[in-house]
Amino acid sequence: MTLASSALIAQTKDLDLVIRHVLAGLGHGIHAGRERGAGVEFSEYRAYAPGDEWRRVDWKLLARADRYYVREAERDSHVAVWLVLDATASMSEPSRSVEGLDKIAYARALLGCVAAIAQRQGDAFGLVVLRDGAVQFTPASRGPRQLQRVLAQLARADAAGALPAADVLRSSLHFARAPSVVFAASDLLDWPSPLSEALIRLRHMRHDVRVLCLQTQAECEASFEAGPAYRDPEQEAGVFGFDAVARETYRRNREAHFANVAAQCRQHDILLTAARIEQPPGEVLRMWLRRPGRS
Repeated sequence: MTLASSALIAQTKDLDLVIRHVLAGLGHGIHAGRERGAGVEFSEYRAYAPGDEWRRVDWKLLARADRYYVREAERDSHVAVWLVLDATASMSEPSRSVEGLDKIAYARALLGCVAAIAQRQGDAFGLVVLRDGAVQFTPASRGPRQLQRVLAQLARADAAGALPAADVLRSSLHFARAPSVVFAASDLLDWPSPLSEALIRLRHMRHDVRVLCLQTQAECEASFEAGPAYRDPEQEAGVFGFDAVARETYRRNREAHFANVAAQCRQHDILLTAARIEQPPGEVLRMWLRRPGRS
């Protein structure tokens, strides 16, 4: 398994650097582009930034100004992109094979990549962080400044507490009145939960909902150390031993839990992508970005 890309996430707190690394050579978009043809009006020029598409460079302006500029366009698409980050305490679970890497860092990096792609496409995008029983909300907007706002919020989102109550989260769904693509990153250890109810509700509102389920390799393989080595980060009490019997019980319960998650996602037409945080993030991002009906 190649761990170089995941190690980069662990070694740097610079989301811009991680995003440039992950997106290098990635040609995927979030949805079918509508930049060519009727309904697209020129808005402004801006300086070229790494990751911009070369076909958007204004070559005539380059000849006059000796600098690369890209054309920004107002699109006739009203699709917004919403990033949903589960920043509850369980997302602080670390990798056993990549020092310094945990679920929340991996989730922040991939959501940052989606934000960068949305900005490149000219889409409006916003951020919802679920943390410590509350909802932190960054309204949707377009452009490079919005990208920096979202990345700053992601960088500050450490893992703490539990999910907000169902009624609190339900009242926050006003953000998705217009057609949206929703990218949610979570470990889905709580299911059903206020988050799962919100995602199902969003899908029933005819939004495109894509969920990334993040786990560690140790969680997938039950390769925890024996003895009283595990405490549930979202509970005040409870230290659990992990002997051979407990390990087998854990495997059965985990398999049943995630089989139920997958079944409900299929039932409600939610695109589920399961990944380990030790996987190369570019590979996981490609899977997460794939549109329904495409391999």
